Amino acid sequence: MRPAEVLRRASAYLDRHGVQSPDATAEILLMHVLATDRAGLYARSAGLDTREARMFGRAICQRCAGTPVQHLTGDERFRGITLEVRPGVFVPRPETELLVDHALSEVGDREDPVVVDVGTGTGAIALAVKDERPDATVFATDLSAEAVELARANAARLGLDVTVLEGDLLEPLPVDLRGWVDVVVSNPPYVPAEDLEDLPAEVRADPVLALVGGIDVYERLGAQASRWLRAGGVLAVEIDARLGDPVVRALSTAFAEVRVERDLTGRDRVVLALAP
Repeated sequence: MRPAEVLRRASAYLDRHGVQSPDATAEILLMHVLATDRAGLYARSAGLDTREARMFGRAICQRCAGTPVQHLTGDERFRGITLEVRPGVFVPRPETELLVDHALSEVGDREDPVVVDVGTGTGAIALAVKDERPDATVFATDLSAEAVELARANAARLGLDVTVLEGDLLEPLPVDLRGWVDVVVSNPPYVPAEDLEDLPAEVRADPVLALVGGIDVYERLGAQASRWLRAGGVLAVEIDARLGDPVVRALSTAFAEVRVERDLTGRDRVVLALAP
């Protein structure tokens, strides 16, 4: 059976089981099994051998059971870099690329900027910033030892000089950095606990520590960031669309100017706060 027919059947099976984007999912999984790209996949005339067919079938069944595609392939593309992903560490989402856009915009033409990514997970934000602004000094923190290990591994594999530290929010940073940070950027946990069970299975596969949070996380982050940012520095955070006004209120006590930015769908997505 040629790959095109294998894909057609796999996509139909995924669709029947309610998997979103069944065509793209089938392609990604088959490319992973065959260790090829999309052009190579469709140029292939030979069918799958027994081992390949077994691996692909297993991957399709695991995806139907709620396993994230990224856990099956072991990687995820984020802006211009490819990150290793592992179970137990938050998988970066495409919508977070907008947060990186805003962080880089706020860095602007500052010379040798200092950027801190709080709650780095795989290192996605920190590594994307370093990849696109090689002159930046970039730190990343995470409370999870697993995340810190993975972010360091991604940094080493990509050859990007990012310092990854274990600890809560900004607490692990070296003391002499206080007052010298240009941008603090974070995609903190913001899913209300009562919403957790309503999330798709592939989202619930992420660690609860990286998913569930509330306004208190933003309050703590804002209080700490205001002490580490230089005058005119910026805190940039991703938010749940329902948290725009509450996060603005929470940050307004410590910051001179706070505003909400929307994503391409018109939903509140990022809050930017300017240090006085």
